Amino acid sequence: MGRSGVLTERRCGGPAIEDKADDLGDLGDLYEREGARLWRAVFAYCQNRAITDDAVAEAFSQCLRRGDEVRDPRAWVWTAAFRLAAAELKERSRYSPLADARVDTADVDDAGRLLAALRRLPTNQRAALVLRFYVGYGTDEIARLLGSSRATVRVHLSRGRRRLRGLLEEEDEE
Repeated sequence: MGRSGVLTERRCGGPAIEDKADDLGDLGDLYEREGARLWRAVFAYCQNRAITDDAVAEAFSQCLRRGDEVRDPRAWVWTAAFRLAAAELKERSRYSPLADARVDTADVDDAGRLLAALRRLPTNQRAALVLRFYVGYGTDEIARLLGSSRATVRVHLSRGRRRLRGLLEEEDEE
């Protein structure tokens, strides 16, 4: 039976056409509600447009392919997008040196200054800060998304805030 309550025929164990249409509609609604916000959060984390585009698109694509296997599509898509971005960053770091973290911020607005400072943080601290203060997730959700313990997330948040504050104050003095 499809979500709309209509009995649908299943062939070869695959989902019926009506079910796929319902899934696509639900995922389309999720994309409309969360897509731009997810993109900005992943971009703040990885600071690379290509990686962000690929991670967000692939997360929605995988969620669509998995269909009813995914209990909470919103949480699944957010988790998948961050994990895909993290995996790509890790893969790229093996083959090319990271760019110099120094950024000329003389003509950059506050958002640019913040992104430049975030870029200088360790990956786990950056992810925890973005998920907490941009997305608004609690410690439990962040721990689940990052595959860490709650205590580890609290340490990343504390150290990340302290380091970020220091970096922003350092820029103000320059």
